[in-house]
Amino acid sequence: MANKVLGIIAEYNPFHNGHLYHIQEAKKQTGSNYVVCIISGNFAQRGNTSIVNKWVKTQMALQNGVDIVIELPTIYSISSAENFAEGAIKILDELKIINTLSFGTETDDLAALNNIANVLYNEPKEYSAILNHELGKGVSFPKARENALMMYLNDIKRYANILSGSNNTLAIEYLKALRRLKSDIKPHAVQRKNVYYNDEQIVDEFASSTAIRKLLKREEYTEIRKVMPENAYFLLKEEVKRGNFVIGLEKYEKEILYTLRKMSLQEILNLPDVTEGLENSIQNAANSCNNIIDLINMIKSKRYTQTRIQRILLYALLGITKKDMQNSKKIIPYVRVLGFNNKGKQVLSDICKINPKINMVTSVKKFVDQNSNKVLGEMLQKDILATNIYTLGYEYDSWANLDYTNKLIVMK
Repeated sequence: MANKVLGIIAEYNPFHNGHLYHIQEAKKQTGSNYVVCIISGNFAQRGNTSIVNKWVKTQMALQNGVDIVIELPTIYSISSAENFAEGAIKILDELKIINTLSFGTETDDLAALNNIANVLYNEPKEYSAILNHELGKGVSFPKARENALMMYLNDIKRYANILSGSNNTLAIEYLKALRRLKSDIKPHAVQRKNVYYNDEQIVDEFASSTAIRKLLKREEYTEIRKVMPENAYFLLKEEVKRGNFVIGLEKYEKEILYTLRKMSLQEILNLPDVTEGLENSIQNAANSCNNIIDLINMIKSKRYTQTRIQRILLYALLGITKKDMQNSKKIIPYVRVLGFNNKGKQVLSDICKINPKINMVTSVKKFVDQNSNKVLGEMLQKDILATNIYTLGYEYDSWANLDYTNKLIVMK
């Protein structure tokens, strides 16, 4: 296929002008004529909820330059940066049609990102020794890793700012995953414009997703409208009007507390990311708290970040175990198509010709009926459950089984 196909991995939580800028710049800089986007579904990588459901995010993407939207299975989308990246890259690689992967970064130094990815991929003995020494100080793993990398690479000026950027961190994981899978996909970085992932201020017409979610809590729609493409803003506004939006994990605090109180210590220990006696802290906190803020504050420490705790709470809520997580690392996930436009339809047809054995899901019922792979079947059940639980956070109607009843989004 002579055409160039660009891959993007995103959360679009929600879709804003920065995302639009990234798509336009990436297409221009790489000369790509098609865009395939992998998005996280109803729950997000930092252990939080998606503001709107995955079908609305799909519409937002298709109206703003994306040709095909594929869902990243829930088990990856709420996982660590490493597993999130690896799950998404496995899917892009399986399509056998992606030329370039483009991601947003806080730095324009792709070589530095590559150097860090090399160290983390190869794990030289000297680096591992420094890392273990840093972990011995009782700091969180991300902090220990950042310190160890700066010491090992011995260029604090160049690397200090890189490791504090959350987009840079994901970019490094994408580079590692491309290496691990020996993928032919070429990496391409677009430096973020004006604001970074956690910035809370609006600069010109740009704001981070974090800032937009905070504005939404305060119902500051005039400000939100400035920083989102018009069509995406109206989709968001419509969902808010219908009560079909979920502002954060606090919407499920009673369900989470109920689940944790019902679990045995061993069951809590079987949740991914629970190590070193953390199960005791979780059980004690669940037995004495009545809301999610107190729960998280009681469990978190220098070693365990809030993000990690939130992910563990989601694993409990969705019944995801260490075994599920291990299985996800050993398998190539299915390709769950959420929507496409006319250009995307052509690319999907090319994908099926190039890789006729691909596990493509366009109808959940059909896949459930025909699939013989136990791990993929269980993985899809987690996606279905995630949607069923997600809609409980809606204000009015909370229909279950939307994965069966919602149609593919086809844009003409």
